[in-house]
Formats: sequence, structure tokens, C-alpha cells
Amino acid sequence: MTSEHESIAAFRAEHALRNGTGDVVVLPASVHTAALAAEALGCEVGAIANSLLFTADGSPVLLLTSGAHRVDVAKVARDLGVDRLERATPDFVRTHTGQVIGGVSPFAHPAPVPTWIDTWLQRHDVVWAAAGHPSAVYSTTYEELRTMTGAVPLDVE
Repeated sequence: MTSEHESIAAFRAEHALRNGTGDVVVLPASVHTAALAAEALGCEVGAIANSLLFTADGSPVLLLTSGAHRVDVAKVARDLGVDRLERATPDFVRTHTGQVIGGVSPFAHPAPVPTWIDTWLQRHDVVWAAAGHPSAVYSTTYEELRTMTGAVPLDVE
């Protein structure tokens, strides 16, 4: 029997601690984009919750966005009251989440990261998010995701 990747195991443990109700699914191939995840899961790309780490004036912020959206960084920076909002580098992502780009989960990070959630995700009964690794996802709902992460609702476009 092959052991599970440590980042997926760590996510499963944190998911259980937070009383998550969804299923963790490990797919046979990497689903590091919303389109690939949606295709593998047979759902709309808008039901994929991307966990995107940004730097807001140098501090980490996590935006949980619908896979159907691109973040308007100027708008979101204004909404967050910061001067600069920029996509984080791979090293910054790894440092603040313990995970790699394409597999960043909404939680289970070394320390809490301020989080906002795209209100568009409310349109889907089931939302899928990364589970700590590029080939792992889990099912949830908008409300459960918002509650489990403490995310603040935000229009990202």
C-alpha cells in the first residue's frame, strides 16, 4: 500500500478537526488549474474554489475565488484598504501555506492567513477546493468553506 503524501494527510487531519463534512478525493493526475479540476470532477469551472495567495503591502492574504473569475487586483486592493496587492511568489506561498501553488488548501497552513471568499461561489451547491496537494481536492459548500476559514465575503471582479 502506498502512503499518502504528507500534505494531503495534514489536510485530512485539519479537515477532521474542523468537522468538515466533504470528501477528500485524490485524483490520478495533477489538477493545478480550475479547468483541469472541473474536467476531472465533471463540474462547472465556477464551482472550483481557487486558493490564491497574494501579498498585500507585503503581508499574506488568501483569496478563495471561483474558478470562473480572475481577480481584479486594483479593485480588491481598494476593498482591502491596501496600496499593493500582488500574486505571491512560489517561495512566499510555500512559506505561508506549507503547500505548493496548484495545491494550496483554504486552511491547514502553518499559521492563520487572513482570508476572503468570492461571493460567486454561493451559486453552487457543491464547491471543490484543493486539499493540500495538486492532485487532491475536497467537496464542501460555500457556507462551510466560509465558516471553516473565517473568510470575509468579497466580490473579486
